[in-house]
Amino acid sequence: MNAIISASELVDELAGANPPVLLDVRWQLSTAKAAGAAPFDGRAEYAAGHLPGAVYVDLDRELASAPGAGGRHPLPDVAEFGAAMRRAGVSQGRPVVVHDGGQGWAAARAWWLLRWTGHPDVRVLDGGLTAWEGPLSTDVPTPEEGDFVPAPGAAGLLDADAAAALARSGVLFDARAGERYRGEVEPIDPVGGHIPGAVSAPTTENVAPDGRFLPAEELRARFKSLGATEDGAVGVYCGSGVSGAHEVLALAVAGIPAALYVGSWSEWSSDPERPVAVGPDPQ
Repeated sequence: MNAIISASELVDELAGANPPVLLDVRWQLSTAKAAGAAPFDGRAEYAAGHLPGAVYVDLDRELASAPGAGGRHPLPDVAEFGAAMRRAGVSQGRPVVVHDGGQGWAAARAWWLLRWTGHPDVRVLDGGLTAWEGPLSTDVPTPEEGDFVPAPGAAGLLDADAAAALARSGVLFDARAGERYRGEVEPIDPVGGHIPGAVSAPTTENVAPDGRFLPAEELRARFKSLGATEDGAVGVYCGSGVSGAHEVLALAVAGIPAALYVGSWSEWSSDPERPVAVGPDPQ
């Protein structure tokens, strides 16, 4: 099953016999609050216009639990996540299409959570809302309650110790910007640098200028050049498990399964006992 869907394909599926549930997860990582500016308001963006029938999902409240020792976007409580998905109309037997404003990070977080908790058919709108050429709506739908009951899988999730081990035994990608990986700048977390052994693979290099993913063969070539294979163990982390989910999605498009370290650098760097590497060298 494809992990992404184009806007034209979505139009066709919405007119079909079993149209997908649409989830709008507009969100942006922002340091604006620290600078005195108003933070990004995904709900307000949704209210101003969204795909007809789409339901807004709040990343910070419904796709993560409160920030703390587990990082800035720890896993949500599974029961609460399931309840939020059912309120949005998500059912086991109906496909789901997730989108955000175009960056793809937040949509990928929802995609990863739904896949990890057992939904069999969930995809991300490639290019997000900016790829949609149809009309938008300001009507807020009241979907019929879904029946999705999350069943978290044992595979696909890394904790800090597993991520550290994978950096030695397989391939662990750091999806953040290169300057954060190298420790040259760190605007959010306590210290700059990366997990020793991790390979720099900025998620921004997985997409074209319009925000759509590069072709699968190009992504496959990129990840293989960085050491990943279909048969080897591959993991990803980022700052707080959001852009890292987008890299896991890119790997899925390339046909390479990968696990996600959800706590990511925000969890790793909060523990002074954990080692930190700096510079371009993984070690």
